[in-house]
Amino acid sequence: MKLKILVVIFLSNAACCFGQVSLNQLSLDNGKYSVGFQHYIAVDSTRTYKRMFDWNNKVIPRQIPVSIWYPSADDLSKNAPLATIDYMEILKEEEEWEHLPNEQILNWFYYQNTSENQAHLKERSTAYLHASTTSEKFPTIIYAPSYQASSIENFALCEFLASHGYIIISSPSRGTETRFLEGGTEKDMETQARDLEFLIKEVGTREDIDPNNVATMGFSFGGLSNVLAQMRNRSIKAIVSLDGSIKYQYSTLQESPFAAVEKVDVPFIHMAQKDIPKDVMIEDDIDTTLNHNFKFYDDLVYSKAYSLKFHNLTHQYFSTLGVLFGKRDQRQDKSDSKIMESYKWMALYTLNFLDAFLKNDREAMNFLNRNPEKNDLPAGLVSIKSKEANEIEFSFEDFNEMASEQHYRNLENLYNTILNKHPSFSLEEGKLNNLGLQLVFNPETSDDGISILQLATKIYSESANLFDSLAEAYLYVGNTKMAIKNFEKSLALNPQNQNAINRLEELKK
Repeated sequence: MKLKILVVIFLSNAACCFGQVSLNQLSLDNGKYSVGFQHYIAVDSTRTYKRMFDWNNKVIPRQIPVSIWYPSADDLSKNAPLATIDYMEILKEEEEWEHLPNEQILNWFYYQNTSENQAHLKERSTAYLHASTTSEKFPTIIYAPSYQASSIENFALCEFLASHGYIIISSPSRGTETRFLEGGTEKDMETQARDLEFLIKEVGTREDIDPNNVATMGFSFGGLSNVLAQMRNRSIKAIVSLDGSIKYQYSTLQESPFAAVEKVDVPFIHMAQKDIPKDVMIEDDIDTTLNHNFKFYDDLVYSKAYSLKFHNLTHQYFSTLGVLFGKRDQRQDKSDSKIMESYKWMALYTLNFLDAFLKNDREAMNFLNRNPEKNDLPAGLVSIKSKEANEIEFSFEDFNEMASEQHYRNLENLYNTILNKHPSFSLEEGKLNNLGLQLVFNPETSDDGISILQLATKIYSESANLFDSLAEAYLYVGNTKMAIKNFEKSLALNPQNQNAINRLEELKK
């Protein structure tokens, strides 16, 4: 059933017709930056891979084709941007048919070889190959394509976001051992999540990224893997789901040993397809509850979450290639003009979500929280619901990260500030003692450890053990006077403290 859902709901096998669409008619208003593009092959030497159509037994390090869209300050008005055919050449490379003649692309890869589709291949995008980077630093979006799809499947959306100040990096969705997936299994999901983690490291070598602002964006099956990636990577600060399979295959995510919905404590937005007509669902043997059930969204506890439904988009039209080349399902698809209009608004909601949570843009947050009609959307185009995140329990690790950020100074003020916001928070004596000594015995952080132990003795003023540790800390840094003072305090609290007795005897000789 799992495979059937993937194939039927996401790749409609109905009779088709083709209408008039184009990149220009998407009407995406690019931002102030020119858009640069790079594509190359990276290698993950920790995994192996086999090129199926080379027909040999050779096993090589895992190849990761990488596509990157990025902001550029170049004036490229006199240059020719990439055409759709340039992107399709990347698709054939990732399909391991790099030597296929271009005139065969439409016959070979999923799409009808019609005059309309031939015209799409000639259309110009807004991206320029190898444009220079800027001196600015930008948030990064790790894009996860749909089931067994190309890194460039959503190139119009990626260009749009790059023009507004984002770096987008993507690699194709491919299987564990070869380019073929198993059918949407937990293993497939795990493999794609590892590819996303590889991309985070890969893009981290760039000088124009802001490493503290990373989001994932996934379409279809990629919208399952990107959630798993966030559960395992605290560097990911937001999740965008373009009709992601997290809605349809939540049970697959739950099979992962890394799955824990409480770890999704970052902003989340899911943009869903229109309701599939009941007769179509029955005809295609699709679970009729899928239109409305969204258990993952319901289970979210610590995430500020948005759930949108685009009433004029079926699943495949959340991607650029779907809009341009996808078969139209005469049983349910809306007109081409409505599809393009909805794709535009999907892109705008994506941009505003990212601006709100990665750039702290107040107007973008207002856009998200307003009624759609007040954002000038046509009536009935999208419906939206949201929910607030429950307060996350503040941990000792959270305290230590904040203390480290202020170089372990003014810790008493920090502690009081935290208590005002989290009244139930408690700094455990044993953890403070452990952290303090860990820092003290590192010569580079000894003063930081003393600061922690000083705070600890203020909170636990009757703890002989903490004063003993503070005395050891002063002794380690050569402050004999303060060591004696704190050993004496420890001994006063616990006259049986043999370590304090021995140390004082040595120090007073």
